[in-house]
Amino acid sequence: MGASREMARRTALARQPRPEGVSGPPLKLLLAELGALAGRGLPREVPSHVARNPQPVMLLPGFGAHPGRMRRMEQALLAAGHEAQDWGMGFNLGPTEANFVFLMRRVGALAREYGEPVALVGWSLGGLFAREIAHRQPDSVSRVITMGTPFSGDRRANNAWRAYQLITGHAVDEPPIECEPSKPPVPTIALWSPRDGVVAPRSACGWPSERDRAVAVRCNHLGFANDPRVIAEVLRQLDMDY
Repeated sequence: MGASREMARRTALARQPRPEGVSGPPLKLLLAELGALAGRGLPREVPSHVARNPQPVMLLPGFGAHPGRMRRMEQALLAAGHEAQDWGMGFNLGPTEANFVFLMRRVGALAREYGEPVALVGWSLGGLFAREIAHRQPDSVSRVITMGTPFSGDRRANNAWRAYQLITGHAVDEPPIECEPSKPPVPTIALWSPRDGVVAPRSACGWPSERDRAVAVRCNHLGFANDPRVIAEVLRQLDMDY
């Protein structure tokens, strides 16, 4: 009975109506994500790059994604000279306090190991994790780069919030941890796309008070993980002085 009640509760969360006036990207863009999932339309080559400022970088995957989805980006960062690695937690199935304890310890350990703060590169939900880590532990974070992350506006301005609520068991705007919605006290760069079929572009771009810089990249939402155009922009942002 307990399992049945829990499933009924989660199903009810997934069936909640979207607030009036809030919408995600149109259906045609959502359908285009299927091509991105298969890797169709992506440039074959990642531009060669030598980092001007090699640094430790941690990659945080999107909701429901495994770090392996960001392997192409990790390899490009390593080839450029950065000390890149994944977040160390496997699939991203939503926030918990235990997750953040682990991540803050990991970021702190990396900062001590390399003798400098760590750049956090977060895709979608991974970007929300990155922003919160930077709030909690700013001395260990050099900058935050979000990619298609819905950090601005209504948390239901996307096409994934119902699946999120079904899987995590909590409302998208009521996470089981305390979160600071304002801009982190470190340089914060938002990569967003007008072709995003999952997250509304305005949510991923944000307003000037919510990030330091916003950069448009023409890719699908799923393409943020491995599109060479996105990888080139991440490399460029890591080289910039803030």
